[in-house]
Amino acid sequence: MTAWTEEELDRIAEAEELRISSLRRDGSFSKPIIIWVVRVGDDLFVRSAYGPENPWYVNARRRGRGRIAAGGVERDVDFADASGTPAEAIDAAYHDKYDPISSPRIVATVVGERVHPLTLRLVPREE
Repeated sequence: MTAWTEEELDRIAEAEELRISSLRRDGSFSKPIIIWVVRVGDDLFVRSAYGPENPWYVNARRRGRGRIAAGGVERDVDFADASGTPAEAIDAAYHDKYDPISSPRIVATVVGERVHPLTLRLVPREE
């Protein structure tokens, strides 16, 4: 399994937004959408703020692969389960990063029990 480098983790975590694409049935990647990303330890996490039927999230869960770009880093990734990291730690990371720059109403879309099951860990794929 490939791991993130410290530089990649720092650059992605410092970026305000992440562009994310999921793998399509035909092997191409979907048009990137912009979402938020947080770092907890040596892992990066994303959540579907608009629920489990959000198209990028449905494809990410179904096919398990995608591509991300943030902070000058572009990588193909696997979308993995986030159950090994406490959901509250991920909530705290979202609050720490986004409370100072966004409204509480918007931050509320990515924290709390409603979105805990919609959390994905980004795992870098071999180049």
